[in-house]
This record gives sequence, structure tokens and C-alpha cells, in this order.
Amino acid sequence: MERLETKGTEAPSAAEGARSATAEALGASAAVEVVAKARRRQFSAAYKARILREAEACRATGQIGALLRREGLYSSHLVEWRRLRARGALEALAAKKRGRKPARDARDRELTRLSQENARLRRKLAQAEAVIEIQKKLSTILGIPLESDGRDESEE
Repeated sequence: MERLETKGTEAPSAAEGARSATAEALGASAAVEVVAKARRRQFSAAYKARILREAEACRATGQIGALLRREGLYSSHLVEWRRLRARGALEALAAKKRGRKPARDARDRELTRLSQENARLRRKLAQAEAVIEIQKKLSTILGIPLESDGRDESEE
């Protein structure tokens, strides 16, 4: 038996054909999709109250599940909203602000700036008083009389 070798004209084996067919099918349907960054959903207090009323009105089996599917909610939403409502605070149903606190007004910024300046000046005063005390001690050690400006230290 003689075997003929032909390059590039051989038919692919059954396994190779199946692999290439699968790759083509996946390549067409499994295109990589970049989804926008997910955002946290926020529900208004009115929406939460309406959903809770609708859920309480459900009597037949499966109605609450249908409500949740229709609204795109989870049962944990109902549990949390009921707990907040039971706590008795109407504002508990309102959405909580997340993230940084709002910027302070000009009055608060000025108060903060003045407090910092006050602390800085107190440190400078303490340093100046320490230098004066050292100068007094040095003049006493060296026997150099200090000139008095007429003020008494108790007046300061």
C-alpha cells in the first residue's frame, strides 16, 4: 500500500471539525461585552411605601414573587423596608446620602481658619516667652542689668 502525502489538501478530522465549529459558534455569540459601571439603586420613600402597600395587599400564593419580579426587587428589600417602617421613623424610608459630606459654608471655613491662626499665634507667643526667659536668666548669670521700660510684669 502506497500512501500519498499532500500538503494542505487533507480534510480535517472529525474532532478538529467539531472544535472549529464550536469556536465559530462561540465567537459569534460570546462577544465580549463591556458593561457600564453598575450604579447603586436608590429608591424614594414614596416608592418604598407603595411597594410595601402592594406587598401587603397580596393574598394569593406567588403574588409577592410576581410583584418583586415585576419591579426588579429582592425579598431582602421588603424585609429591610418593613424593619425601617417598624422602627417608627418616617424619614427612615428616605434614601441615605452616601459619600462625602457637602461643602461647609463660608462662615464655617472662616471659623476654622481663625481657630488655626489662633493656635499658631499661641505657639509663637509661647516660643517668644521662652526666649525672653532665657535672656533674663543669661543676663542674671552674666551680671548684665536689664533696662526697665517702666512696666511691671504684673501689669501684663
